[in-house]
Amino acid sequence: MADNYAGYLFAYFKGNETADEEQVYFALSKGNDPLHWLELNGGRPVLTSRLGEGGVRDPYLARSPQGDRFYLVATDLSIYRNPGWNRAVTSGSKSIMVWNSYDLIHWSDQRMVEVAPSDAGCTWAPEIFYDARHQHFKVFWASMADSFPGRYHRMMYVTTKDFVQFSKPKVYMDYGYSVLDATVIEHHGHIYRFTKGKNIIQEVGQYFEHESYTMIHHQVELDFMVRGEGPIIFKSNVEEKWYLFIDEFGFRGYIPLVTSDLSSGTWQMPAHYTLPDRPRHGSVIPVTALEYERLLQVYG
Repeated sequence: MADNYAGYLFAYFKGNETADEEQVYFALSKGNDPLHWLELNGGRPVLTSRLGEGGVRDPYLARSPQGDRFYLVATDLSIYRNPGWNRAVTSGSKSIMVWNSYDLIHWSDQRMVEVAPSDAGCTWAPEIFYDARHQHFKVFWASMADSFPGRYHRMMYVTTKDFVQFSKPKVYMDYGYSVLDATVIEHHGHIYRFTKGKNIIQEVGQYFEHESYTMIHHQVELDFMVRGEGPIIFKSNVEEKWYLFIDEFGFRGYIPLVTSDLSSGTWQMPAHYTLPDRPRHGSVIPVTALEYERLLQVYG
């Protein structure tokens, strides 16, 4: 399928100054160039939350291994409607929001799925990884829970085959301090993981739940920006190149970094790029020529 990829779809939210900013936006790359983008749907939300807190943040898009279905998961959180980060951390939603689609145009009804422990105070930035070893999806996110010793975020995960039935939550990452916004990519039989800890860390493991990931870089963002969160990692459609978007929140927003060697931990910042207007924590997936044209026709 990679030979047919004609571009990339970027799903993101925009902020929390208005109710609309905490919804799902789409942008389409200009061909196979992920450094230049066209906002879709006239810059208006494509998906809007009608459940839970009424806001969705951190949308994550994933394609099924068969290539014929898409899943979108997101954080159930509205800071606009319910101001205060302390509340969001200690008494926020235990659920994620789920949509699915066959074509990226027609989406299922929104579903609200409780995945976090019963005493969790938040369920932030869910992402999806298809585990071919076990032939199921792993959905992982950050939670802070009363039953955990110490008041900090741990990464949790559940497994599912259909996004209807989910396993009980397990701890994925516990580093003794808050870790969140983890994202992973598989390459040459290894899992490369980027996580917001004290800084953005890059690690490599042999499989998803490997207990001893090896640190590659413990502060990826500091060569390029003041601070970072919400890392997005994806591979080029056309060459041996990887893109890492990091959100310099409160300053310039998302900044793209590029490498031709994922295992090196060495990144460069492109001289020229044009991202969509104010994207916040989201995800990027490759799309086929048919999907690209359809998105452009419907939302362009």
